Amino acid sequence: MPDDPHGYRTPARMLHWGIAAAVLLMIPAGLVMTREGLDRGLQDTLFLFHKNTGVLLLPFILARLAYRLRHPPPPLPASVPGWQRRIAGLSHGLLYVLLIVMPLSGFVRVRAGGFPIELLDALGAGPWLAKSETLAGAAQSLHAAAGFALIALLALHLGAAAQHALILRDGVWSRIWPPRAPR
Repeated sequence: MPDDPHGYRTPARMLHWGIAAAVLLMIPAGLVMTREGLDRGLQDTLFLFHKNTGVLLLPFILARLAYRLRHPPPPLPASVPGWQRRIAGLSHGLLYVLLIVMPLSGFVRVRAGGFPIELLDALGAGPWLAKSETLAGAAQSLHAAAGFALIALLALHLGAAAQHALILRDGVWSRIWPPRAPR
């Protein structure tokens, strides 16, 4: 399947959709796992999923950012107004910041709280941080605030994507959607 000259390259598209799928699973897991009165087995499963997926996700997020810096996105269609271009640039930058802050703050919260991250423990990575309730609490606050900011920004991102795909049909959506094989 060749790359579309007006769209993102295939590695960028694959990283985008893989990260998007993981994040869209992580958000409800993170919101549900901290609820009071939740079945302990379900809660433990959600914590395991959330912590370990966060650890796995960070290298992919960093790879996506590095790829984007090396291979800038294709230009937006001329029909996209300047103010939308600026908002798109700002929102993408903020998405990357939040996508990096989330796993790092989660890692610090868990490790400074004295809890395991099973995947790293199985690899013999060690805790890397001393136990500190103060640091764990600060990281937990940052993780929660960044999480709600990420949810809001993703809602904006998804709304803009839907507008371009379903209403404007201006080619913006097809730039990131996986390219179709030639018929």
